[in-house]
Amino acid sequence: MNNLFLSCDWGTSSFRLRLIDAYGLNTLAEVSNAEGNAILFQKWKAAGADTDRRTDFYLSFLKENIDKISLEFGKSLDGLPIIISGMASSTVGMQELPYKKLPFSLNGADLKVTHFQATKDFSHSFTLVSGVCSDADVIRGEEIQLVGCQPDKRLKEQVFIIPGTHSKHVFTVDDKAVGFSTYMTGELFSLLSSQSILSTTVEKQGVLTDDENTAAFKQGVLDSFKANLLHAMFWVRTNQLFNKFSKESNYYYLSGLLIGAELKELKGTEKAITLLSSGILSESYLLALETLGLGQQVSQKSVDEAIINGHYQLYMLHYQ
Repeated sequence: MNNLFLSCDWGTSSFRLRLIDAYGLNTLAEVSNAEGNAILFQKWKAAGADTDRRTDFYLSFLKENIDKISLEFGKSLDGLPIIISGMASSTVGMQELPYKKLPFSLNGADLKVTHFQATKDFSHSFTLVSGVCSDADVIRGEEIQLVGCQPDKRLKEQVFIIPGTHSKHVFTVDDKAVGFSTYMTGELFSLLSSQSILSTTVEKQGVLTDDENTAAFKQGVLDSFKANLLHAMFWVRTNQLFNKFSKESNYYYLSGLLIGAELKELKGTEKAITLLSSGILSESYLLALETLGLGQQVSQKSVDEAIINGHYQLYMLHYQ
C-alpha cells in the first residue's frame, strides 16, 4: 500500500475524497458530497465553537468519509497520507493558514503547507495546502490545479483560465505563476438571471449548441466589446422588449455578454491559453474564445485530473 495516498479537494460548498494509486494516478475509490467547509463551519459553531477542538471537529467528518472509501476499497486505509487543498485552510476551514505570496513555482515546491502527524484518534498524516495572494487578489485551491497542469516548458508565457463562480486567470512565465485576476462572472450571472429585473427576460432551457442559442451567445460575446458592461447588461432587457431573442436564447446572450467581458483583456494576445474546465462551462468558454479569434491558441485540461496530479506532486515532495 506504499503506492497509495488520499486526495482531498475540500471547497466552500463541496467535498471530494479519492483513493489514488500513485503508480498510474488511477482513482481506486471516491466519495463526494455537498458538505463543504462553509457547512462544517456552521456545524462547528452550533456545536459550541471550541477553538481548541476545531481541527478535530473537521477531522471527525474526514474520518467518516475515509471509512466509506475503505469500505468501497475493501481494505483498511490506516496510515495512508492525505493531501488536502481548497478552503480547508481558510477562515471557514479546519485551520486558517496564511497565503503564499506570489510568485510560486509550478512544481509546488514552495507552496505554503502545514504538516500534521497521525494520532491515536486520526491514523493519517496529512498535508494542508494554503492559497496564494498578490497585493490585491487571492486564489485558494487553484494553485494545486496549476501544479497539476504541468505546463509546457517550451512556452515562456502562458495564460490559464479556470471558470467558475469566481473565474481565475493565472499568468505564468517559465516555471512560475507570476500573476492572476479574479472575475465574478458566475456569481454575477446567477444574480442577474435569477434575482434582478433581467430574470423575467431569460429562461434556462435548451442547450448552447442549439443554433439560435449559439448565435445569441456569440452576439453577447461580441456586444461585450461595444459598451461599458453596466450599460450593455440592459440590452438583455431590450432584447426581449424588441423581440430580438426568445427568453431561452436571451439566457445564452447574457452568458456570452458576461464571459465576453471577462475575456476582453485577452483579445489579441499571442500567449498560449489553457482552459481548465469541464462540462457546459468548457463549451461556453471555448465558444467565446473561438468567437474572439483565440481558438487556435487554446488547449483544454480536466480540472479533476489536474487536482489529482497536483496532489500527487505534493505527495511525492513530502511523503516519498
